[in-house]
Amino acid sequence: MKLVVGFLTYNEFSSKYLTDFLPSLKKALEFLAPADYQVLVFDNSQPENNLNRLAIEFFNHQNDNPVQYFSSGENLGFSRAYNILINQAVKLKATYFLIINPDTLLEPGAINKLMMALEKDGSLGSVAPKILQWDFANQRKANIIDSLGLALKPGLKFIDLEQGSIDSGQIKPLEILGPSGAAGLFRLSALEKIKENNQYFDERFFMYKEDCDLAYRLYLDGFKSKLIIDSIIYHDRSVSSSGSHWRQQITDRAQKSHQVRAWSFRNQHFIFVKHWKKQNLVNQILIVFRMISFFIFSLILEQFLLKEYYKVLTFRKPLTNVK
Repeated sequence: MKLVVGFLTYNEFSSKYLTDFLPSLKKALEFLAPADYQVLVFDNSQPENNLNRLAIEFFNHQNDNPVQYFSSGENLGFSRAYNILINQAVKLKATYFLIINPDTLLEPGAINKLMMALEKDGSLGSVAPKILQWDFANQRKANIIDSLGLALKPGLKFIDLEQGSIDSGQIKPLEILGPSGAAGLFRLSALEKIKENNQYFDERFFMYKEDCDLAYRLYLDGFKSKLIIDSIIYHDRSVSSSGSHWRQQITDRAQKSHQVRAWSFRNQHFIFVKHWKKQNLVNQILIVFRMISFFIFSLILEQFLLKEYYKVLTFRKPLTNVK
């Protein structure tokens, strides 16, 4: 099997998108024979919330290559749920694994172009599409960039390239650290090589920054990643940054829930702890400066984040399914 596509669902946060997402995914997979691909979904919804399961069942009744549905009846988080799907892809002996959010729309040639790039260049462990913004509420595609993939700045700072910028149409393919967690195609043999404790995504990262950790580990092992500019996907991102201006950043942060801010805060510190020994002196100094800045910020403005430090201190313990 050439390709396994995996996506996650969670309550009404994903169910509202499925009638748009699933047909666009089906269209984007038409270049492959049914025997060459399989679509998997892991539903993190509570048992009483069956909106996602019902939508997938309805889609399956109308299609010859049904989506395979997995669920444990609880929210396992991004990393653990995706590890289950990736393990299933390995059992199916797939070559590639596509991570894709259900709050996206795929252009018909998006997946084909990603696969062609991996087939042409064996040094690539992953490739990323050009992700533009999708205004789901108004059913409008925008020429505003959501992500051109992940980039790494000094001090283990990870960013979505050009997020919030206007797509000029002049962007060229370029090397990146790795794909955003919203959409990316991975070579399964590369994921097999860098897994830790039999995990592809580190399950201590319940949600947020797990894509940064994975991309960085692939990079450290020598795998390259590339932006495929003519592979286009639209994304209705619920948590994003609309630009680099400090006023925009303050506005965006205020719109995020306490839980989202806690996950992001905690997991950035997890990355600092996990990859500290791999950094040179300059990066270590920058990391210390960033950690001090985060502490002062939380102490003055967001004291609810202070309790996350206990979880940071226990990071080295074997944690799974940490909420």
